[in-house]
This record gives sequence, C-alpha cells and structure tokens, in this order.
Amino acid sequence: MSTTLETSYQPIQPFSGDLGEEETPQDSGVVIHVVPESGKARWNHIEDLDSFFARMYHYHQKHGFVCMMLQEILELLQFIFIVVFTTFLMHCVDYQVLFRNEKPGGKKGGDDSGSGNKVSLADAVIPAGECLANLDGVTWICILVAFIFWVLRAIKVLYHLFQFWEIKSFFNTALKIDDVDLDNLTWHEVQKRVREVQLEQQMCIHKQDLSELDIYHRILRFKNYMVAMVNKSLLPVKVKVPYIGETVFLTRGLKYNIELLLFWGPWSPFENNWHLREDFKKVVKRKELARRLSKQILWVGVANLILCPIILLWQILFSFFNYAEVIKREPSSLGSRCWSLYGRLYLRHFNELDHELNARLNRAYRPASKYMAIFTSPIMTVIAKNVTFFAGAQMAVLILLSVYDEDVLTVEHVLTAITVLGVIVAISRAFIPDENMVWCPESLMTAVLAHTHYLPDGWRGRAHTSTVRSQFSQLFQYKAVYLLEELLSPLLTPFILCFHIRKRALDIVDFYRNFTVEVVGVGDVCSFAQMDVRRHGQPTWQTPLLPQQTPADNQPHSEGDDQLAAMAENGKTELSLVHFTLTNPEWRMPPGAEDFVEALRRQARRDVVGEGAASPWLHLHTNPLYSSLHSVSSLGVGYGSLVASALGGLPGPSGWPPHVSFAPQSESSDRMSPRQRNTSTSHTQGPVRKGLSRTEGPLQSSDGRSLLLSLHQVRGTPLAQSVYGLEGSSPSAIIPGLSPQGPWIPEVVPELTVADMSLGTLYLHELHHRQVCLALSYAYTTLKDLCMLSEEIPFSLMPHLLLGEPSTGLP
Repeated sequence: MSTTLETSYQPIQPFSGDLGEEETPQDSGVVIHVVPESGKARWNHIEDLDSFFARMYHYHQKHGFVCMMLQEILELLQFIFIVVFTTFLMHCVDYQVLFRNEKPGGKKGGDDSGSGNKVSLADAVIPAGECLANLDGVTWICILVAFIFWVLRAIKVLYHLFQFWEIKSFFNTALKIDDVDLDNLTWHEVQKRVREVQLEQQMCIHKQDLSELDIYHRILRFKNYMVAMVNKSLLPVKVKVPYIGETVFLTRGLKYNIELLLFWGPWSPFENNWHLREDFKKVVKRKELARRLSKQILWVGVANLILCPIILLWQILFSFFNYAEVIKREPSSLGSRCWSLYGRLYLRHFNELDHELNARLNRAYRPASKYMAIFTSPIMTVIAKNVTFFAGAQMAVLILLSVYDEDVLTVEHVLTAITVLGVIVAISRAFIPDENMVWCPESLMTAVLAHTHYLPDGWRGRAHTSTVRSQFSQLFQYKAVYLLEELLSPLLTPFILCFHIRKRALDIVDFYRNFTVEVVGVGDVCSFAQMDVRRHGQPTWQTPLLPQQTPADNQPHSEGDDQLAAMAENGKTELSLVHFTLTNPEWRMPPGAEDFVEALRRQARRDVVGEGAASPWLHLHTNPLYSSLHSVSSLGVGYGSLVASALGGLPGPSGWPPHVSFAPQSESSDRMSPRQRNTSTSHTQGPVRKGLSRTEGPLQSSDGRSLLLSLHQVRGTPLAQSVYGLEGSSPSAIIPGLSPQGPWIPEVVPELTVADMSLGTLYLHELHHRQVCLALSYAYTTLKDLCMLSEEIPFSLMPHLLLGEPSTGLP
C-alpha cells in the first residue's frame, strides 16, 4: 500500500444492549473448560470460542460426526495407498515380462501366440523379498518421511475425533439436533439455537447475548483479513510473464504459507486466535516488526525450497491418481472452467461463510461459462475442425475393424492408438464453437454480476473486448491451468515468498495496525469486517441514496489520503452489508448501517413511482431500478416471477411463496422460552426438507429489509406495468409459476433471499454508475470552464486532463 496511515488502535464498544468487558486472552492449553456437571454448566465459559464455532460450522456443513471421521480416516488410507502403490509400481513390477520382452523365467520373448503362453499379472510381479531388496536409499528416505507425516496426520485425526465428539454432544444435548437432522436445518436455524443456548449457559462470559455478527467474526476472523488484503491489492502477487502479460499467482500451497505466516503460525502477528500482538498496534514498532516479518518470510521460503523435491513428487503422484481416470473418461473436462483461488477471495463478501460463497459462485458458473465460450478464435476453429476430421477418421476405422474381428485389439498399440485419438478428438471439439450460440456478452456479464456481486467498473460496456475476457479469465480459469499452477506451485512458491511477498512486509504491518479494531466479547477483528459504511465506504456508493444531492456536494474534496486509503474498493463494504442483512434479517444493525439500508429501500421506492410524480413515464430509460429489475427478470423464469409478484401486488399467500411471511410472529411465540421453542420446533410435523444445510439465510422472512418486499408495498405503478405489461392483467397471466388459485411452484421460483441479493447488487451498481457519470459530467463542465478562461490550456487537451492521461501537447 502506498499510503502509511497513522491511525490509532482503539477498542470498539458494543452496539445497543451489548454490555461487557474486554475479553482477556488465555494462555491455557485447554481449549474447552468442562465442568463435570450435566445440564447448563457443561458449556459455560468456552475459552476458545473461535475454534469451537468453526468446528460447529464444519460439523453442520459436513453432515455430522460419522461423515467427518469417515472422510478423515479414508484420507489416511488414501495416503498409505499412494505411497505403497507408487513403491510397488517402481520396484515390484517386472516391466520386461509385462511388456512380453522377456518370458517369466528370464528368457527372451518370442513370437508365441498360444493361450498357454499368455502373461498374467502374477508373472510380472516380483516376489516380496526380492522387491524389498530392490529398494534403494532414496526410496527408504522417502518412505521414512511419508511415515512421519502419516503419524502426525494420524495424531491430528485422533485429536479431531475427541474434538468433534464434543461438538456432537453439543448438538445433541444443548441444541437438541440429531445428526440425521443436520441436512434438514439451515445454518441460520442452527445459529439461532446457538444464541439461545448462550443466554442459558453463557458460553461467552463477557457478553450476555451473542449477535449474528459476533458468531461470524469468530468463524471468519482470519478470512476477513485475507479478503480485505485482496481488496486493497496487498495480496496476492501479480507477476508479469513474458508473452502472457500480468497474471495473478495464487495456489493452495502459497495460500497455506501466507496463512501460516500471517495468522496461525508460531511466529505470526496473532498471539492467539482472537488477539493481535500488542507490538503490532504501536506505530513506533512498525519498522522493527517489518524486518522481523521479512526475515520470517525468508526462512519459510528457504524451507519451501528445501522441501521442494518431496512436495513436487507428492503433487505429481496425487494429481495423477486423482485426475487420471477423470481425464481418460472425459478428456474435455480439462477444457471446462473453475473459479480460481484469487477469484474466490476477490468475489467474497466480508462476513460470508463458505456455503454462502459457494452458492453464489455455483449460480454464476453457467453464465460465466457461456460468456467465456462466446470468445472463439477463427484460426483455432479451422485447425480444430480439421484435426477432429483426421483423428476421428482414423479412430473410426480402428473401431470398425475391432468390431469386425476382435483379434485386431491384440495387435500391439491398437488400444493405445484408439485412446489417444479419442483424447485428441475430445480436446479439439472444445475449440469448436456451438453453431447455435448467440453473441450477447453484455447480457451474460450482467448475469454474472447478479450472482458474483463484484466486477470492476471498467468492464461496464466493454464485455465484448478481449481485454475484459482476459482479465475475467484470472477469476474463472481453465481446470487445466489450475492443475498446471498446482503442479508448479512447489517450484514457484519459494521465489514468490522471497522476492515478492517479502517486499510487502512493512505494508502488512501497517495494514494490521490501521485496520484492526477490538470488539468487546469478540477480540481483535479486521475493521473492514465491521461493515462500517461511514469509515470504509466509498462516497460514490453512498451519496446517490441521499436525496437532493448536487454534483458539487458529491465530490470528495475534503478527504485526505488517509480517508481514501481506508475505503474498501469496488463497493465491498456496501455490498457486504446488504448481503449480511439479507442472510441475517434478525441482526440489529448499528445506526450507520441501518441508515444506509433504509436509504436504499427509500430510494428504490422513489424510483418505482418515477423521477417526477407528474410524468413518471418520461424517465424509464434512465431509471436505475428499471434496469435492475429488467436484468433480474432475465435471469430465469423464477426470478421474473418473484419480481412480477412484487410489483403486481398479488393478494394473499397465493402470489408469494408459502415460506414468505409478511406478518410478525405471534405474541405467544415470542413469549415461549428458548427451551420450549426448541422442543416445539423439533416435534413439529411437516415435510422433510433435505439439503438445506447449504441454504443461504433463513427460510422464513418477516423482516422489512427485503427490497422486493419493500417494492411489494408500491402496487400498480407505471414502472411495474412497463416492465411486465401488467396493465389490465395479473403477473400470473404472463409469467409461469404464479397462479392466484394454484400453488407456488418451487422448481420455478428461486429463494426470495437469492432474488433480493441479485436485485440489490444490480441496483447498487446502477446507482454507483449513475453517480460516477454525474461526477464526471460535473468535472467535465468545470474543466471546460477553466479551459475557456485560460489561454494557455487548449480545449482539445481537456479529455487528457480529465482522465489523468499524459499528453505531449501540454505546456
């Protein structure tokens, strides 16, 4: 980071109703303080709530104790299999006999073709005693290292066994959730029960009540730091590669080393899971800490260089055994795409759990794949078609001959030729575009934005260019590129650490000091994770929501470099806040966040009725809500149904899904104790809902934060009639899935929370774009007036001055 902030480190007091003192870090090795009493006291004062909540979350997402332990035990067996099988293939197989170059007795192979002369697998296997004698010193060293690693891994699995048995007891006893019901409960429901148990048993003794944000802070403390560092371009490293250009390099191995250095390693800046070392909070220590961190990065890089041969060998073996069968069965899988590690960090919200991120990216996968597929090279298409023709013709002849006479398959290398030709055909077809494909890059990019929520402003209107396509490929890369980067990671990671990340040690130290705050009952967290739009928000993402603003008022003329450096990029703070309020509708927002969300809903209601009450039809083409609703409705029939229902004002529950409730909960439900509510919920008769553990947010919504529910209050408006043509008819007459008399079709209509996320994202981006355009227009007019008044600056150079571009014509 270019700017060194000199802000002071201060604790943040809890919001309304949250009282308590600062949490004191403990040095005890005991993770959970267990009193030998049953009932309420068992989970009183859990020392390391970060680890406890993280294990609790993984327990829910990984389907319980049996599935988790079975997976870890099978991974141990998988490691043994890879080591033993690799050793067997290298030293215990006589390949001369297997390839029939020699007979089993050691004689030279002949032309015998009788059935009695066939070589069996047993003939090619070397006896165990002779096989062990063939092992050389290097092999024994590798086996010893593998054995030590396996023992350490086995100890870790045994430790996890006791840890997750405690989590199982917590779910079964305190939360009253059996393992068979985990898939039948959303994380929001589990989190709600955890908060009720906190009121009963005081797992955290520093606060009486834990908010949803407190729990998210505990689970995502380090991930929020990583997301913030990526957002501020501190990590990862961007390297200029010859003939390729600037590329982002981030692999699992490099990410592991970064987390080891910055978060949980023995010499990391964190004293424990919840407390940053005091030295990192002092400005006077910054250079000393930077030198120390630089030295630690150097030593870790050297250690990676020493272990490089072993890690590289393991990467090759694991990748071969893991992907060889898939590539043989589906060679085109290498031509498919996946979200890169950098893309997952770039597109991640603050305070977003793994299942929430995966759900968003999974929804964006199809439009992203279609977008990348529309860019084809005519030269590659011609070459691929001809390669497919030549390879396919030869493969077809060999297949026909083998069908006519199966003895053809016994001819040497025939099967190999068929396999290789099939792979060539499959790979070549990946470069041949679909003849029925329609060229619509802007629409596809908008669909991607609706789910990913983040894309650079410079991509708007330029989705058809190869530059945007190349930059997007950094986020959405080929699986073949992903595998290649992982294989090269052991070779490149030491150099990236020593020659690139090491240079940023001082920036990392400054980042910790400037962007760490202390929250009572939670500990030290990244200040960006507080989603404070006043401190970390961008004016261009906020000022459009304030009524009666002039372009002059929107200019950040009074902001210094410190304030600019504290802003999150690309609207990360604002979009994260909107996302968190939708997935956690019961969260009590601080005043600044509540003002922002309320202003967003108020602006949306104003846009529904139009810019002017007298003539609302005249500004639909510039209405940001109109553009957002049109984009959301184009995502699918289900999305269009929800939007049409919101704007059409269908009566009763027939127009809205059964799980959407407009009325608050009954008073009798509010008077129930947490224990009674848990008991009543567990015995409620209803349909079995499987696969809900990955659902974003709650299934029921009674909160007014939903943008669609807010628009539902404004009925029969000209905008609604313009978007869907609803004048004189109901939305159900136009869009399938809506029926005033019939039931709601769950296969057609997506979750309300998902539609709200897409609409809120697109609407915020439209407001931001309009605000940027207003600011540029104001700057353009001001600079034009200055050029007219000045005789030294010609008006023709005004675009260069406005965009900050160099020009040789400047005086």
